[in-house]
Amino acid sequence: MPKIHNTVLNALLPLICATSIAANLNGAELPNFADLVERHAASIVEISTIRKVDMQASGGRGPIDELLRQFGPGAVPGGEQEQEPLRAPRRAAVGSGFIVSSDGYVITNNHVVAGADEIRVQLNDRRVFDAEVIGLDEPSDIALLKLNAEKLPFVDFGNSDDVRVGEWVLAIGSPFGLEFSAAAGIVSAKGRSVPGRSSYNYMAFIQTDVAINQGNSGGPLFNLEGEVIGINSQIISSTGGSNGISFSIPSNVAMNVITQLKESGRVQRGLLGVRMREVDFALAEVYNMDIPRGAFVDGVMPESPAGDAGIENDDIIVGFNGHDIEYYTDLPFYVGQYRPNTEAEIIFYREGSRQRTTVVLGSSPTNGDNGSETAAQPVKDNPLGFRVEELSEDIKEVAGIEGVRIVQLKPGPAADAGLREGDVVVALNRNEVPSVEDFARVADALPVSGFISVRIVREGQGTTLALELGD
Repeated sequence: MPKIHNTVLNALLPLICATSIAANLNGAELPNFADLVERHAASIVEISTIRKVDMQASGGRGPIDELLRQFGPGAVPGGEQEQEPLRAPRRAAVGSGFIVSSDGYVITNNHVVAGADEIRVQLNDRRVFDAEVIGLDEPSDIALLKLNAEKLPFVDFGNSDDVRVGEWVLAIGSPFGLEFSAAAGIVSAKGRSVPGRSSYNYMAFIQTDVAINQGNSGGPLFNLEGEVIGINSQIISSTGGSNGISFSIPSNVAMNVITQLKESGRVQRGLLGVRMREVDFALAEVYNMDIPRGAFVDGVMPESPAGDAGIENDDIIVGFNGHDIEYYTDLPFYVGQYRPNTEAEIIFYREGSRQRTTVVLGSSPTNGDNGSETAAQPVKDNPLGFRVEELSEDIKEVAGIEGVRIVQLKPGPAADAGLREGDVVVALNRNEVPSVEDFARVADALPVSGFISVRIVREGQGTTLALELGD
């Protein structure tokens, strides 16, 4: 048998390896999602919302408005009575959702339906229902709706804690209004915290490379067993379309939220009361830890549950009520899964010594019962078109901001510039506005026309916007 020269062999090796890999890939059994799609398509819904626009406030005028303007109230029948502002319907958003019970409960994202005057749900068989809002939860971005229907197909939840990085997943939804579209991919990471999403980051997302686009929000993420292990919620994109980085709310979070929304229409979350940061290699060395992990306590809030439990600055929390804390973002996520007054065990390191304590959780400011007692106050004749309210002391303390929250926004300069209800205004026209009184004072002194600046904090991230005043 002739011998093969080493030089020839070395040249052939890459080709041999490539051929072998290709053969293995061709022989590998890739998942077929066809049966899964057929089995669950009837449980997926398309959601559209209608928001009614105040025509007068937005400057729009219909025929009746024009008659009233030119000739007075007597120009039209019944015109002697004060007329209600005309409100024109406008289709505002399209999203996805899925049925979770035979009696018509539907899950979608909070951001799909929040602020809607009407919500319509279209089933796979083309039936359309008006939906009732059972509850909305902004921190988890989950909304629970109810349809007046029975004997509907529904999906089952899986255990999102069992999800593994690299496993196949499937999303079904209505991207860009293309109803009941399926897209597959793999789990890219777990426990992701999206930067700047919230001052109270109670979410640890499942990251996937599934093609999620506008309209997929609120749709289900299935594992190969046909169980919902996530709710599609957000993407990171440089173009507005899919860049292969999407985030889904874990199913275990969703089940907890749904249970509470059914019970009371609201979600209660615990509060530990610490400021924290990541444990890097240097901190691990200083505190005699084998590997960097846990949440480093930068500060303990006065009279907080953590302080009452004996937690101190520079402690490193590595366990919470049976959950390992690998990254500091894990801690608020797990704390948020428990209700106020829950007794929980904390495992932490102090000066190289592993210790335990028990904490009774407080109530998070996101629960709504720790908010300011000051009602939303109108800003007197300000030209911006929005109302503000005071921030609660808890939010000021935990989020570390001073400002006022926008609670009502009408069409006008602020809306045109991109401000939203819920934004915290910290400076107006380069003047700090730590209170409603300060805001009113600065707003009263604004020029009649021209550009002004507004500094806001939105979802934990600060930015400055320019508003144009005047006609």
